[in-house]
Amino acid sequence: MNRTMGLLLTLAVAIAALVSVGCATKKYVRETMSPVQQKVDDLDKRTTQQAGSISELEKGVSRADERAQGADSRAGAAAREAARANEQAAQAGKQAGDAQSLAQKGIVRTGEVEKSLGTRITRVENLDNYKLVSSQSVLFGLNQSELSKDAMAELDAMGAKVSAMRHYVIEVQGFTDSTGDPATNLELSRRRAAAVVRYLTLNLKVPLYRVNTLGYGEENPAADNKTREGRQQNRRVEVRLFAPDLGS
Repeated sequence: MNRTMGLLLTLAVAIAALVSVGCATKKYVRETMSPVQQKVDDLDKRTTQQAGSISELEKGVSRADERAQGADSRAGAAAREAARANEQAAQAGKQAGDAQSLAQKGIVRTGEVEKSLGTRITRVENLDNYKLVSSQSVLFGLNQSELSKDAMAELDAMGAKVSAMRHYVIEVQGFTDSTGDPATNLELSRRRAAAVVRYLTLNLKVPLYRVNTLGYGEENPAADNKTREGRQQNRRVEVRLFAPDLGS
């Protein structure tokens, strides 16, 4: 019995010692770990703050990158606009050069036209300065107004001459001798001139507007009417070919 009570007492003392040691250990742990925990908490807090700062910094860097990209884009657009402006300026310069060249050609052409026009004006003015190119007399029988074969041959020779000419005028003047009535002779001279004009325009294709005709009757004789040969020379139609003097 006494031995049992001793064992129980010893066990109680051991348990009390263990409890006392356990309480001392917990207190020691609390006193030792409390500063460490405080440091850990402070470190967590600073870590959180640094993480926030890093996040803000990253946001700032992202915005800076966006602004940089925007600036690069605007710089690229500006460069393209500058290139287009340079190209347009080059095209404008080329067009200006072409326009200047065309203007110079126009000035040269204007000078040529003025020179040509001056030459043509001179020629037109010289159209009034006609000169006699040739003259041909066609003879008729007594009281006759029909053309003979010899007369037609002489007119054919003149037609061949005028066929190569561009500007000319033909005068056809009819005459008679002094035999008969002056009024009758005047009408006869007109018929003779008309016969010549008819042959020139129908057979030789001479334009009618190039022909001037007039009957003079017995006026302006070519020879003496007192002789047979003279009267034969007076029964005539004189055909005169005129052309403008363009030599000057």
